[in-house]
Amino acid sequence: VQLQASGGGSVQAGGSLRLSCAASGRAFSNYHMGWFRQAPGKEREFVAAIRRRGGNTYYADSVKGRFSISWDNSRNTGTLQMNSLKPEDTAVYYCAVDYGAILSSIRRPEQYDYWGQGTQVTVSS
Repeated sequence: VQLQASGGGSVQAGGSLRLSCAASGRAFSNYHMGWFRQAPGKEREFVAAIRRRGGNTYYADSVKGRFSISWDNSRNTGTLQMNSLKPEDTAVYYCAVDYGAILSSIRRPEQYDYWGQGTQVTVSS
């Protein structure tokens, strides 16, 4: 499985960015697709995830109401729409896929099997 993330950039606070994650390779009936981020000097943290089966979405409290995750089956592409961006959203953002798809682990980065290369998001005040 290969994941290709794109769409990062620099915006001012209050602005928007749209990240995409194109997946290729192994097909499976159920998985989680997640977005994580890592700021300098900090651990990688959960941002959002979506379940392939059912389409349920999950968000970190810090982004709830501002970010929206989706998955396009026809294009095998996940998207993270980020609105009302804040300086504290600045980080490298990673997409990942978890084929184990255990709901209780959806927020745990160590459960994810494949990772994209990361894309930088910088929000200035």
